[in-house]
Amino acid sequence: MKKILCYGDSNTYGYNPADSSRFDEETRWTALLQNNLADGYEVIEEGACDRTAFVDNDKGFLFSAQRHFPKLLAKTNSVDILVFALGTNDMQFKYDISFGAVERGLENLISSAKSKFKKIIIIPPVVLSDNVLSGFFNFQFDGTSIVKSKKIGKIYRHIARVYDCKIFDINKFAQPSDADGLHYDSAAHKLIADKLSELIRNI
Repeated sequence: MKKILCYGDSNTYGYNPADSSRFDEETRWTALLQNNLADGYEVIEEGACDRTAFVDNDKGFLFSAQRHFPKLLAKTNSVDILVFALGTNDMQFKYDISFGAVERGLENLISSAKSKFKKIIIIPPVVLSDNVLSGFFNFQFDGTSIVKSKKIGKIYRHIARVYDCKIFDINKFAQPSDADGLHYDSAAHKLIADKLSELIRNI
């Protein structure tokens, strides 16, 4: 049986932008991925709302990938594919993160993962829409966050090439919900699961 670890933030967790609940197993992309791939695969869901990738999160250890991910690697065995989907929360204006810090942080995480996982799929952060400025999360994201979200994908593609990883850019076929400009709705989750399933079968 092939194991797939999906490590990410609220869009991996399955946050529902309509009511702040968690999408159920019939809706969130990680669970749909399991349904699509069926027998022979085990999908491990490891998403957490507000998890950051490259900066220390004051919510604690579980929400700071730069601290949590190495510990998870140390105790993870026999996982065939890592799906890495982090970086959006680092663009919150309070962190004021630079593109250089993003590149260094991503390289540190992916280089360490390469020693553990046979295949890595990197998902660049969601390109934020202007709706984030008037939505529920406008206390975390501003215009600078939107600008960064439009440029940061280039760094992810570069690191993917350097470390021979697959890139899976959701921004090419889905946009965040109008409700908050940040999270995906149920239709987008289905699209993500279907397209990611196809990529996994091909690799």
